[in-house]
Parts: sequence; C-alpha cells; structure tokens
Amino acid sequence: MNLRQLRYFCGVIEAGSAAAAAERLHVAPTAISMQLARPEDILGGELFDRSRRPMEPTALGRFLQPRAKELLLTAARLEDDSRAVAAGRIGWLAVGYTRSSIFSVLPLAVRAFKDTHPQVRLELLTLLSEHQPEQLLAGRIQVGVARYIELPAPDPKLVYTPLFADPFCLAVPLRHPLSGRKAVSVAELESLAFITYPKDVRSHFSGRVLGLLRRSGIEPLVAHEALEIHTALGLVASGLGCALVGRSVGSGSRRDITFVDVTGLQGDASTVFAVTRAAEPSKPLEAFLAALLAAGRTIEGGAAHANT
Repeated sequence: MNLRQLRYFCGVIEAGSAAAAAERLHVAPTAISMQLARPEDILGGELFDRSRRPMEPTALGRFLQPRAKELLLTAARLEDDSRAVAAGRIGWLAVGYTRSSIFSVLPLAVRAFKDTHPQVRLELLTLLSEHQPEQLLAGRIQVGVARYIELPAPDPKLVYTPLFADPFCLAVPLRHPLSGRKAVSVAELESLAFITYPKDVRSHFSGRVLGLLRRSGIEPLVAHEALEIHTALGLVASGLGCALVGRSVGSGSRRDITFVDVTGLQGDASTVFAVTRAAEPSKPLEAFLAALLAAGRTIEGGAAHANT
C-alpha cells in the first residue's frame, strides 16, 4: 500500500462516500475506486461494505482507519520537517546516549544548547555505548554520549572526545551496614553481593567492572544482572545487592540509596566520551559538542570541589 491509497481510503470514510471524497480531493470518482481496489487485493479483504448506502467500513476497514490516519499524520510531519530543514528554517541533530549520562552531562548540555539554538530540533535516542558506532556510521545519529572503562579498537571513521572521568563509587541500600560510611576500602567488598549491568551480549561494561574487582584482589559474587542502570539501582534500593556506578550517577539521583566512595580499586574510573564521525562539518554538531565539553568541565569541577 502507498500513502495515496491510504489517503483516499480515509477520505471516503471522512466524506461519507466515494463521490464526496473525490470532490474533496479534487480527483475523479473512478480514481478513488481504483485506489481502493489495490489495498483490498493486497490485504485480501474488503475495506467497505458496498451493499449499504452510504458505504460503511468493514471490520477490516475499521481496523485500518485509525492506523492509516496515524501514518498519514507522521508522513505529513516528516514532509513539513524535511522542507523546513532544506529551507534552513530549522536544524536537526540526533543524539545517542547511554542511560547513565542522564545523571550528568546530558541534561546540562541539552539545556545549554537549546538556550542558544532553539531552532534546532534535538532527537534523543537511548543507546548502549557499544551500539552507538554503527548508528553513527549509518547516519542515524550525529553524536553519541558513551561511557567506557577501556576504549574500543581505534576506527579512523570515528572520533572519541573525552568529556570527564567518573570515579567509581559503591551504591548500597539505605539500611546496609556500609551506608553510613563516607568511604570503604576495596577489601571490604569481598563478601558483598553485586548487581551488574547492562545485560547485553555486546556490552563489555559489566565484565570490565568485574575485572577491576578481580585485579584489586576481590572475587565478586554476582547476585543479579540488570538490563540497564536504572533497573540496577532499583534492585539495590530493594536490598538485593550493591553496585559499582560512576560518582556522577550518585549525585542526587536517589533518596533510597547511599553512594560510598571506594579506595584502592585498580582502575578506579570510567570515562564519558562524545563520539562523532570524523570530519563531519555541522554547526549544530559543533555547538552541541561545545555544550557537552562545558558540561563535562562543570561536573569535574563540582567533583573536585566536593573532595576538597
């Protein structure tokens, strides 16, 4: 089916008859009949009960009509937006972000960018760090906000710009024996049950975190694997275990969890990066990168102040 067929189909329902729809759409009635016959052939059923006057939609027609209207509205918005981008009236920037950046750079950068570039439409897509490169190279996003303990193998088509280093801290339930502490040593993590995240076959993050613990002399007990960080924090709050998270994640994000610094951890930080395609000229992209870098400096400055 194509959009014209759906438009004619919806037009008949709204106008009450094929003749009235033809008049509204400024086409011949025979054109309406021809365009209705094709989707009926494709779908294998009639869209209208033609034995009635006026024609009434069949069960198939009633099923199709709201979905067709939604598709037509989406197509109209896409056309309007594309014309506006082509004419320079608006810009568009698609940003892929890992969920943990919601606690740190992303809100700061988005607010700053929208203040200076209100005409640019931001599209925000939740993507794990390991999924962002393929979406960048496919043109689905223009910038990714990713978190790595170790960067992936170099790719000349991609640029990784560090935004800030994020030391690990321990997320524990409020009633946990460690919840009143400002800091714990890595040796004190030996008997803890850990919640790891994200549970994704392409993600190396949880494996890297467990590797840090093992290099620090701890053989971690994994109690649960969470799909993403928000679920992991929910499991921590429920008392099902503890989790290592970036310190920026613990900055005012939960009232039912305590975030405790960890000393003696081998490789004690992850780094948040902006990931872009190499040599991609775009003023909106350059402005958003500047906003991300400024947000990273703000977070690092706040962390330094908190530690003094």
